[in-house]
Amino acid sequence: MGKTEYFDIRDEKGEITGKVKERSLVHRDGDLHGTVHIWVVQKTPKGYDILLQKRSSSKDSFPDCYDISSAGHVEAGADYLESALRELQEELGIYAAAEDLEYFGMHKGYIEAEFHGSPFKNHEISAMYLYRKPIAIETLTLQSDEVSSVMFLDYYICREQMKNGTLKHCIYPDEFTMLGEKLGLL
Repeated sequence: MGKTEYFDIRDEKGEITGKVKERSLVHRDGDLHGTVHIWVVQKTPKGYDILLQKRSSSKDSFPDCYDISSAGHVEAGADYLESALRELQEELGIYAAAEDLEYFGMHKGYIEAEFHGSPFKNHEISAMYLYRKPIAIETLTLQSDEVSSVMFLDYYICREQMKNGTLKHCIYPDEFTMLGEKLGLL
């Protein structure tokens, strides 16, 4: 059994309110909490390929769905940037420095679903970052309890597959649009 995680409850701007709650209670109650979303991108002649991770089948939410390159919660007392660097290293084995991450905005998302017979309310405010350094998939070290596989997919193909339902994913479409705008693709 892993350690119990605690999150700072955040306000609408993503600032800490002073209240801290345990992870399962945050997702039971739908409290606004901080997360980080790191998009690993590679420039191509046609635009950009996006690294997608496939979530492990044992994940507590959205098992076996394609997701952001690397994402995770901001633990109580931590900040967004340090959390982003930690998640990249833990999930993908990418040891990045702060200057390797390009912040490009905040995204607020909310979803209610049921997983493993329990209700799940995810109300998050996410700091979004780009990681543009070249990587080779075969050199990544995947955190097996979090990530089952990764793949690069052209931005436009990914967007189309998200729209037509051929890519099983848990990516917020409006955040994917924000990514496309940041990359100059839309």
